[in-house]
Amino acid sequence: MINTTLCYIEKDSSYLMLHRVKKQNDLNKDKWIGIGGKFEEGESPEDCVLREAMEETGLSLNHPEYRGIVTFVSDDAKHGRITEFMHLFWCGNFAGNLKECDEGNLEWVPKEKINKLPHWKGDEIFLDLLDREKHPDQPFFSLKLEYVEGELKRAVLDGKELDF
Repeated sequence: MINTTLCYIEKDSSYLMLHRVKKQNDLNKDKWIGIGGKFEEGESPEDCVLREAMEETGLSLNHPEYRGIVTFVSDDAKHGRITEFMHLFWCGNFAGNLKECDEGNLEWVPKEKINKLPHWKGDEIFLDLLDREKHPDQPFFSLKLEYVEGELKRAVLDGKELDF
């Protein structure tokens, strides 16, 4: 099992997105995703998201909101069966200047355009859940996404099966 963080940093109704184009053998190759990465020994989810944001963007996050946990189960011929617990954050308060990222290209993308870019299908579900205006009664959620050969096969939100 792998523990990771993912943060959607928001400014002017846009998210800071990472277009993953620079790493070899990247599971997220060519996809647009938020900022984050794997836990280091002894880190909490908050420690990890703060470190990863600084490493990847040069930005210091001020009070990122822990919004959910996403359990990814993927099974494909290249990587085998993997279970990942992704701790999902949102942050609208940050300081610093963007720097170049060695994992891909950073770009502020208007929220309404994100689903038009190459991404994982399940991202649409949790990006929708991050919208507090649409989901004021959903301060924290647990989402399970099951992929086979890169295709989303099953989604379960707080124990309830979703149609997608």
